[in-house]
Amino acid sequence: MSEQSREPVEVVEAFLHAFEAMDFDAALQYLDADVEYTNVPIGTVRGHAGVRQVLEPFFAPIHENEFLILRRAATGSVVFLERLDRHRLDHGWRDLPVNSVFEVGANGLITVWRDYFDLGTAAKIHDPGA
Repeated sequence: MSEQSREPVEVVEAFLHAFEAMDFDAALQYLDADVEYTNVPIGTVRGHAGVRQVLEPFFAPIHENEFLILRRAATGSVVFLERLDRHRLDHGWRDLPVNSVFEVGANGLITVWRDYFDLGTAAKIHDPGA
């Protein structure tokens, strides 16, 4: 099945599956080359290089992820997710509640991705004492 024939929810879930495995090359294939990624507490970047610049350092010390989709809703090309992102580091599992909004373009690729989460909770993920 080509990306263009997939429903937006299927595109987003396939992206998250690759991203969960920290296969950045595979995950980026689901993102439009000019994707707008907003990490709401931090800021917005554009394009594959921008996404890598933000996410690779955060995920570098992580050994394993579980992205649990708690709720999903879609209308047209827009997909809303409530997730629990679980990350395993040397000091154990850390959880980050995340809400996301994705927009999938006519080309079947994600053109807009926004993650909403608490920055204080995210900062504690890498803290062994948290």
